Parts: sequence; C-alpha cells; structure tokens
Amino acid sequence: MRKLFVLFVMFSLVVPSFSHAGSIKDNLAPGNPGVWYLGETPSSVADSKHPILFVHGLNSASNTWWENNNMYSTAYQNGYETSFVDLYPTKSMWDNGSLLSQKIQEIYQHFGEKVVVVAHSKGGIDTQSALVHYGADPYVERLITLSSPHYGSQLADLAYSGGAGWLATIIGSQNDATYSLQTGYMNYFRSQTDSHPNVNNTPIYTFGGTKWGSFGSALYWGGLYLWPYGSNDGAVTVKNSRLPYATELAVGDWNHTTIKEGSTTFPLFKSYLNENQYSLASLQTTSLEEKEAGEEAAGQYVVGGQYQGQRTEDVQVEVGANSVTFDWISDQKNTALKLIGPNNQTHTAFQTNQDETGYFDGAYHHSITIDNPAAGQWSIEATSGSEERYLLNTTFDSPLNNLVQVALDEKNIKVKDNNLKAKTTMTFEYYKNGKLKQGKVTAAKQSNGSFTPPNLGEGMYNMTIQVEGKYNKEKFERTIIKTMYVDAQGNRYY
Repeated sequence: MRKLFVLFVMFSLVVPSFSHAGSIKDNLAPGNPGVWYLGETPSSVADSKHPILFVHGLNSASNTWWENNNMYSTAYQNGYETSFVDLYPTKSMWDNGSLLSQKIQEIYQHFGEKVVVVAHSKGGIDTQSALVHYGADPYVERLITLSSPHYGSQLADLAYSGGAGWLATIIGSQNDATYSLQTGYMNYFRSQTDSHPNVNNTPIYTFGGTKWGSFGSALYWGGLYLWPYGSNDGAVTVKNSRLPYATELAVGDWNHTTIKEGSTTFPLFKSYLNENQYSLASLQTTSLEEKEAGEEAAGQYVVGGQYQGQRTEDVQVEVGANSVTFDWISDQKNTALKLIGPNNQTHTAFQTNQDETGYFDGAYHHSITIDNPAAGQWSIEATSGSEERYLLNTTFDSPLNNLVQVALDEKNIKVKDNNLKAKTTMTFEYYKNGKLKQGKVTAAKQSNGSFTPPNLGEGMYNMTIQVEGKYNKEKFERTIIKTMYVDAQGNRYY
C-alpha cells in the first residue's frame, strides 16, 4: 500500500492537473476562471477540421456561446469538436493572457492538435496576449476575432472620465478590464505587441459590425455615442476592430451581440477552421464604402453626479441640429424623468434598458430622441426616492460636430473651433496601475490656445475637454473625452 501511495504521488506530480470541468451538458455553473469545457463530440469529425476554442469577452462567461446563442450548436452540426474557457471577466489582457496560455496548452494536449480560436470582443485581445506574450502560439493554428477592440473603445474612455466617476464607481465598471481597453492604453499595448517577434506566428482574421441594436436599446445608445468616431456595432468601431497585419473577413450589419451568433458569422469563417491555408489572394474581404473619417468630431455633451430627491441638468442645443438624444445612465431603474424644451414642451417617453455594451454593466439607460429640436436650453428633471448616481450623455446630430475638433501632438493638445471663439477648459483624471491618484487636474493653457497636459509620471491620463460658445447666435456645449498613456520613459500613447 505504501508503494502504491508513493507511485500515486509521483504520478500526480508528473501529470498536470487540468482544470477541466467536463462537458457543457454537465450543467456546471460557468464563470469560474481557468475552467474549460468540452462540447459533445460529433458523430463524424473529419481529419481536416481543427477543434475550435471559443473565448468570451468583457463581463461575460463561457456560456455566452451556448445560452441564447446557436454558435455551439452550429459548430456541432457542422462536425467540429469544440471547447470553451472561462477567463477573468474584469481583468486585463495581461492576467487573462497568462491564464489563457495555460488553458490553451491543456486543450491542445486533450485534442492532440492545434486549435482555432474564435474570440468575441476583448477575448480577441486576451488571446493575442496569450499568443504573443505568453507562449501559446505553437498550439494555435489561427485566431478569428469577432468585433474585438484591438485599438480600444471610446466607451472605456467614457467609463473612466470625470463625469462618469460617480456612476462607474458604484456599479463597478471601473475595473482592470475596462481600464486596459481605454484607447490610450490600447495604443500602448499595440506598441508592445505589434513589433514583438511572435506577432506574425499565428494568422489573425477579423470581423466588424455596423448595427447598433433596436431603437432605445443600450447598444443603440452605445452606437450613438460612438457614431462621431465612425461605423460601429454599439460597443466597438469598425476601425478599432481592424489590425493592419490581419485579414478582415467581413464587415456586416451585426451589433456587438449578434456578431457572435452562429447563424450570422459561422458560415463566413467556417472555411478558416480547416487545415488548408488560404492565400491572401483568395480571401473575400469586405470594406466599408462609407467615410471613416471624423474621428475627432465633437458630438456629445457629458455631465454626471449623484443626488437624492430631485436633480435638474440643463443642456444647450444649437440652431440647425437634426436631432438630439438624451441618455440618462443610472444605477436606478425606476427614476422618474421629464424633459422640458425651450418652449416649455414636456417629454416623458423615455425608454429604459439595461446596459449591453459591457462598459457600464449593471447600469440602466433611460433615453429619448428629439428630432428637429428647438434651439435653446433643454432641461432634464430627475426624481428618485433613493440616492442615485448618474451620467447624462447628450448626443447631437448636427453640422456643428465637425467644426470642433482636437489636434494631438507629442507636447500639446489643441482644440480647433473654426473661429467660433469658444471657451475651452481641459481637466485630467490621473490613474496609475488602475487606481485614481489625482482627479480634476487642470491643464495649463498656452498663449497660442493649446493645452499642456500635466506631467504626473507613468500612468493613464483621462482628459475631459469642455467647449462652450455660440453658433448662429445660439449657445452650444460639447464634451470631448480622450485618453493618453504615458510609459516609464515618458512616451505618450493617444
């Protein structure tokens, strides 16, 4: 017995302990980081078909591929072996990349061959981190990303802005994952990744979406917020879903949820799950014919805070606006809201939906759109029986948007207002290692009108630029939110 015990101990030290929870039909609760699952084995699996590893995104879990989603069943019906992994839903690409690399090796050993990774949203960044920085590339044949924010998302910038602080803190949307998806930080990640010797070891194929979701939904609101930055799927712009060295397989009318459904995108990447490599000449890529410019256009006014009882926020709407959408993002579902226009007209038909973008997980969007709004002051009156944290984002469809732009260089930031003679202020929230170190630091304004960011050392600088002026003799207001990462050497990444 003693000899058997010694042999057992030696065996357990030699053979790795896989955190494999069995099949998805075992009804085990998903969401435990590091645990992976197997789909059922199809009755007939061709030798030419690689197994698929599905990787989830921000604030998600492995069951996103089989609950209210036919991606798993579609893969199974097409004869593919499948696996699914749970990562940390709110940690950075560094933490998830390290964990995922270990799991990929375990899954490779199970199947005895390389896998093709299909990753949704942030899962694509986590996977590239595992491939490039943590040694997983020998075990992966290809990576297919479904609306992954390879250059970040402006919604992550918003979550870390000064106006969102009250709300983001209480609902927990300021976490390592959202922090790492700010556009400034993602440009830093790209600098660490795109020049790495391993970056071209595994071919990458990308998808992007252009649909926002149904009117009034949270993804519709996300689409409106991202609209000045280009075509998007309600959470990620098409531009940011692309990589210069990857192959774009398609851009279609999917929102950030439907792009990961089997009936929509599986037929388009099915061929890339097989062993035969495709030459670039044979690829049928899709490009947008619409203009992708206007990245620096100013289309929002943003303000936030907390209150109990009643709160009124005023918004200036300029002459010539085609429409304006008011989105009251709150930690309360049953807030009573009333919108009052310049002529005392009252609107109460706000639509309420819970966040689907992932960047304000747990918050409620109360939104209303006014077409051809009267110029002047609009007011939102909010009433809540309990303490409420909120972020009011107002999105304008207006010719004015393109008249206010931001120019960035290595030293200064300048707001161009095309002779509107607007008053501009700029404040920064300074974070280091994900923690707020200094809030509302005012940038110094130079004699030429440009701003010099504060020099607080390595970390994230989330800048809020408030612009106020007159357009056709009526007041206007705009908020521009940008992010900048400064590394240990003082290099800036916008």
